[in-house]
Formats: sequence, structure tokens, C-alpha cells
Amino acid sequence: MVHAHLVRDQIHRNTGITSQEALLETVLVVEDSRPMQRILKRLFEEDLLEVRIAGDGISALEIFQEQTPSAVILDLKIPRLSGKDVCRALKAHRPLVPVVVVSVDFTVERKVLMLELGADDYVTKPFDPKELLARVRRAMRRASASSRVMAGLGPNEIDHDVFAFGDVRIDFTSMRATCGGKPIPITTQELKLLRFFARSPERVFTRTELLHSVWGYESYPSTRTVDNHILHLRQKLEPDPTHPRFFLTMHGTGYRFVPSSNSDES
Repeated sequence: MVHAHLVRDQIHRNTGITSQEALLETVLVVEDSRPMQRILKRLFEEDLLEVRIAGDGISALEIFQEQTPSAVILDLKIPRLSGKDVCRALKAHRPLVPVVVVSVDFTVERKVLMLELGADDYVTKPFDPKELLARVRRAMRRASASSRVMAGLGPNEIDHDVFAFGDVRIDFTSMRATCGGKPIPITTQELKLLRFFARSPERVFTRTELLHSVWGYESYPSTRTVDNHILHLRQKLEPDPTHPRFFLTMHGTGYRFVPSSNSDES
């Protein structure tokens, strides 16, 4: 087995580059099972990834803040702070860092919940090591591509994808939202839903269409997740959530986004 730290040392001997300068991509493994820690550490180190281990949720947040990893592998059932809360906190702090959930819970409801909180992928235990590695690498490539685009441009050179309606301003590039000039916390999935609506204003979408287009589900036993997200968007972005102007319910059908509406429909 080739350890990542040995690769760094070899680079240093051959090139004179310091260990810090030769730092490899890092994954943070959040897992309380010692045997599983060893399995995951071996798996990622054999692929020349630096591995850091957190045995509980609080330690995971501390390690994450000390050094932002390239990806996080997250078990849901961990001590001190739940995997759900850890995922929410990580995505709020660094939304572009991919989080791959690894869990024995295979229920559709749990998968949907974690994906709604911003998790980039969900792998069920027991898993095939090659599949897990491939999924983590895919998530890292996507995040790396986004980071390179941002890093290659100066602050004034970045072509921000901005959409505004009412007092709301959504910057899809920096993943930020403001309402009346004040920052509004917004999740990755809420941004995806907003982007989809912004591309087709005034059009009526069924809940099933939204699930398929925004969440990627072709079939799902309940469309309640769409209703919950619309509710959250109304609470955050509507002047009066009880009488929505922008996110309108089309009874018996679905929803319509009307950026400039003064309609009383709700």
C-alpha cells in the first residue's frame, strides 16, 4: 500500500518542494467505527489521497475549519452531533466542498433529506470500495472545476450569474441571496429550484415535473418535498409569506413563479 505522506516525502526529495507545498488532495472521513475508519483510510490512501479522520460530529467541524478538505465522507450515525447537522453546517460554511454520505440507512426518505441538505451523493453500506472511490472522485472533479473557474478570475472579472425580482437578488455564482440588501441564508437545493424557476418564469410546473427536473427523481412516492421547499422560499423571500406574490400555488396542478406579479393568488 502506498501512503499519501510517503508520496509527499518523495516529491520533496526529488524536487525540493516542501511537504506543505506538495500537499495532496485531502478527504475528511467522519466515521466512529474504527474498523470502517481503517477500511476508508486504506481505500483513499491507495488512491494517493491524504486522509483525516473524525470520530464524531464536533471533531469533524473542528478539523474542517482547520483545513478545508477536498471532500467529506460522512456517516450519519455519529456521536456528539448528528450527520444531518454536520452536513448542514459544512454546506453553510463551504458549499462547494462535496459531501458524500455513507450510511446503513437505505430508505428513500433519508436519501432525499440528505440531498436536500446539500449532500452531493449517497452511498449505502455495505458498499463496493471501487464504486465509493469513483463517486468521491467524481464529486471532487466537479468541485475542482468550479473552483478553477473562480480562482482564474479576479473579483471584478467574474461573470456572475445574477437574477433579481422584487427586493430579492440571487447570485448563483457566489451562491448568495439578499432581500432588501440583507443576506438571506439559502440552501443549495433552494438555489437549484430558484434557478429552474428563473429560466421559465410564468410557466406552471407540476410537482412531479419539479422533482424530475430539480431533484432528478423520475418516480417518488410523495411530492411533499417540493411543497416544503416552496414554503421555505416564501418564508425567506416573499414580503408576506401568507400572501405570496412570486411563488404561486396553482391549485390542482403545481406552482408558478411570477417575478413581477402583484397577484393575490396563493
